[in-house]
Amino acid sequence: MLSEFKIEGGDFTRAGYASSQIKKILKNLNVSPDVVKRVVVALYEAEVNIVAHAFKGVIVADISNSGIKLVLEDEGPGIPDIGMAMTKGYSTASQTVREMGFGAGMGLPNIKDNADRFEIVSEVGKGTRLSIEIDFL
Repeated sequence: MLSEFKIEGGDFTRAGYASSQIKKILKNLNVSPDVVKRVVVALYEAEVNIVAHAFKGVIVADISNSGIKLVLEDEGPGIPDIGMAMTKGYSTASQTVREMGFGAGMGLPNIKDNADRFEIVSEVGKGTRLSIEIDFL
């Protein structure tokens, strides 16, 4: 089952919409609450990263009997140092984003901690692609 969501950079009023919809789908499929929580945490963090840092992006969720694969691609500034971005507490969020309660530097570490498989590829000046896989078993 494929679901796709378009994300607009800066649109914090809709941040979390995709993760909310995926949560409903997974609950309807009777996926374990522990797994649903991991998916929602990882997806919400990734979704907010697009809203906070990119111009726009797309989320594709592929749900199978054995798990979910989430691919998030954005058009934005890219990440110059992925290693540093993976460090807990490191953030490049603007002051405005931080004042809204986002940008604590926990997004990518939280995504990695909740994923069974995680990959990030980024090109400065072009954008970032995340691949997140979480098994249902």
